[in-house]
Amino acid sequence: MPPLTRWFIKTALLCFVASLLLGLAMQVKSVTLAFPALMVAWPGYLHLLMVGWITGLIMGVAFWLFPRPDRNRAAPPEQLGWTAYGCLYSGLLLRLLAEPATALDPTAAIRGLLPVSGLLQLAAAVAFVLLIWPRVRAR
Repeated sequence: MPPLTRWFIKTALLCFVASLLLGLAMQVKSVTLAFPALMVAWPGYLHLLMVGWITGLIMGVAFWLFPRPDRNRAAPPEQLGWTAYGCLYSGLLLRLLAEPATALDPTAAIRGLLPVSGLLQLAAAVAFVLLIWPRVRAR
């Protein structure tokens, strides 16, 4: 299994556990009373689950299982995969920081990180498509 795949899958598993813990914490009344910021954590929970767990797992497994390009064609550099990994998870981290802060204080300066987060995740998707596209072509 390539290192890129292992990193995607391990990070996706961490996001899965983190999303389950966050979801549990949002359900426990005493925890939400002690930490009122958890009341606005629903979007973060969904992003951890769908972007961090599902999307990261899909990207890692697809990179591992999709057929390699044949020797007659140059394969895209694996650096595109590492770029996708870095952009996906740094965008997710920015969203996890900025979204609750913005919900609690709409005038917060950190609000500007939300569009940056979205652009990073878009860049991750583009890099991943460029990496995988040659593997999907017909023989």
